[in-house]
Amino acid sequence: MRVLPTGDNDNAGGSAAPTPGRKRRRHRLLIFLAVFALLAGSGLVAGGYYFDSVPTPTDLKLPESTTVYYADGRTPMAKLGAENRTIVPYDQMNDSAKQAIVAAEDRTFWTNKGVDFSGVLRAAWSNLTGGQRQGASTITQQYARVAADLRGVTYSRKLREAVIAWKLDDKYRKQDILGFYLNTVPFGRGAYGIEAAAQTYFGKTVRRDAPPAQQLTQAEAMVLCAMVKQPEADPNDPEGSPGYDPGRNARARQNSIDRWNYIRDGMVKLGYLTPELAANLAYPDSVKPIDRNAGQSGLDRPTGLVVNHVLSELRQTEQFKGKPDEVIRDGGYKIVTTVDKRVQDAAEAAADIRRDSAPEAVRGQPKNWQAALVAVEPGTGRVLGYYGGNGGSSGADYAGWYYDEKGQARGFGQHPPGSSFKVYDLATAVENDISVKQHFDSPDTKEFPESGRTKGSAAGPIRNAEHAPCQPNCALWEATVASLNVTYFELTEKLGVAKVMDMAKRAGINSMWETVKGNPQPQRVDLREQPAEEVAKRFSTEVGIGQYGISVQDHANGMATFAAGGKRAEAHFVRSVTKGDEKVYSEQLKATDLGLDQEAIDQLDWTLRRVKAAKLDNGWDSAGKTGTWQAGQSTTQNVHTWMVGWTGALAAAVWLGTTDGKPLKTTDGSYEVYGSTGPGPIWRQFMEQATAAMKLDPDKYRFEDPKFPNDAPTETAPPQPAPATSSVSPSAQPTPDAEPSSPSPSPSDRKTPLPTWSPPATPLPSLSPSKSRRPG
Repeated sequence: MRVLPTGDNDNAGGSAAPTPGRKRRRHRLLIFLAVFALLAGSGLVAGGYYFDSVPTPTDLKLPESTTVYYADGRTPMAKLGAENRTIVPYDQMNDSAKQAIVAAEDRTFWTNKGVDFSGVLRAAWSNLTGGQRQGASTITQQYARVAADLRGVTYSRKLREAVIAWKLDDKYRKQDILGFYLNTVPFGRGAYGIEAAAQTYFGKTVRRDAPPAQQLTQAEAMVLCAMVKQPEADPNDPEGSPGYDPGRNARARQNSIDRWNYIRDGMVKLGYLTPELAANLAYPDSVKPIDRNAGQSGLDRPTGLVVNHVLSELRQTEQFKGKPDEVIRDGGYKIVTTVDKRVQDAAEAAADIRRDSAPEAVRGQPKNWQAALVAVEPGTGRVLGYYGGNGGSSGADYAGWYYDEKGQARGFGQHPPGSSFKVYDLATAVENDISVKQHFDSPDTKEFPESGRTKGSAAGPIRNAEHAPCQPNCALWEATVASLNVTYFELTEKLGVAKVMDMAKRAGINSMWETVKGNPQPQRVDLREQPAEEVAKRFSTEVGIGQYGISVQDHANGMATFAAGGKRAEAHFVRSVTKGDEKVYSEQLKATDLGLDQEAIDQLDWTLRRVKAAKLDNGWDSAGKTGTWQAGQSTTQNVHTWMVGWTGALAAAVWLGTTDGKPLKTTDGSYEVYGSTGPGPIWRQFMEQATAAMKLDPDKYRFEDPKFPNDAPTETAPPQPAPATSSVSPSAQPTPDAEPSSPSPSPSDRKTPLPTWSPPATPLPSLSPSKSRRPG
């Protein structure tokens, strides 16, 4: 049996090219008569073939779905756009749908002139005689109808089909026309075009370069092409006229089977199948069930927040700046993000505290508890994992903030970091040749007149809520592990607020929030807009003990900088944007050296790896710091808790707090929630699972021991014997990484105007200075 081709040459179909002359003139005469009759019947005698509103395929701007992928470039994260459409060039399609659609809709496609002459004449005669409108359509006419509808053309349907089809057949190859049709026609379930249909109904592709097991088969293509006849149920009679989607109901399934058999017979008649192959071809029962939430396209999942950041990032690029979001959403782009699916899964498993996979310490807690986690790759700034909540793209973002399409700042990802901010103080110290073995006067309380923290001030002196064995004369590393606020307040005052903030900015903290008297919303200050000396005037010495809000994303980027040996890369979410074979946008990886020498990095690692909460049980070298921020004047209730840190391959920041600004209180009524007991277990589980999933060798990321060249016992005050009762209270601090609190800092009374901060997408109660301002 001779098998007909599917249009891989200009003379497909096995017939000779149309001979010029008499035959062609006869075709034109028939079309002219039909069009003339139809024009006359419609009262449109003039114009006809030459009216200039006929759209050709090159005129059409077809909306095409943009797909957002994980970092592997293969696993979809979300699909954007008004319509589910993915255009595949004709020559990149396999033969399955090409053959099935011809057998289903137009068996003379390869030999006809694009117009069903008898059908047009019947329609014209019916119009003239007042009969019922009728007439079959070729594939070319069907495409013409879709194209005209897309352009809003209002001429009589049969007339516009005939004229446009005539033009199309004159101007384009059959292969081109079939490609236009297969990429445009609706298949139901919101899928436009054969590729979207293949993915929607079978989870497959029509791309011929895909692995064979992932390609649409002949039998599957026949199911899809059967649906073109009626892709959706009749809204006036959905049960009686359900269409051909086998997942809709029993009648629709039987309709599908009957039309599938019709297409199979046509495949045999056209030579696409032998009778033997047709007899052995089985109707596929692998059609996916109808997904009522398919239109959400992944935006309702936690990674919907990643999509918000992706779009925000692209809006700032030269390629998309100033253009409406539809350009991205309906542009048919392939956006590859930096997010690693393995890391993201570990992030959600640990930080989504409603899941059974979350650490036992945070499972089953009150509904107002909320966690956020961001993981960044050291040296590149790639955000590998991001969990800011379960609300998806329309929910509150507790991990960061982004610009929406109107240029408004959205998100609620800023929180006072408490003692976790001391990592930047410590980095500033070692940068300025202050050894971690240098001793500081570290009593339980201490006055700092220069910063206004005295017994006579409203806030009072700085105090530690807990004791450490080294007190009152502690080495900096001991004060770090015990998280002594007196020591770190003195360190910040000695270094200067500007130096500490400059280190934080250079490491990755782009924004910091200040509460201004009389303003209910914290005000975001961009640390990059002015020199550190100027920005520092907006803040007080309390910055060193974590009074002012920062985002989880920025904090994670700061940790990644130290993990990379002091080389800072900008945190970002987009690796590449392509359209077909065109590269539209690529990430620009650039690392800026902080200027910390190897000794400084080694002392930083050496000190922070002694924090018990940062120790991993999987053999990796790790460093980290906890932090808390207390509620109002309380010394026992915390509103914000943190755990931040890194290995040589991965850095992460975890925040655990409440959605309503109330203190963290467990289901059994306890307020004993600290960085080590809440976010600590989340951080450790995530780091262990993520590094295991990435299959990295921990021996390649070992920390080096410092040499301590400047470890002479320099002291800021004469050593004093430690009190006999000095100890870390086990009831208040379960681990050696103490998180004591200081009295609340003095209320802000600054007159310097600050940049305003737009309300978050899901507004939450702001935390005024009187309700939340104690570090830990």
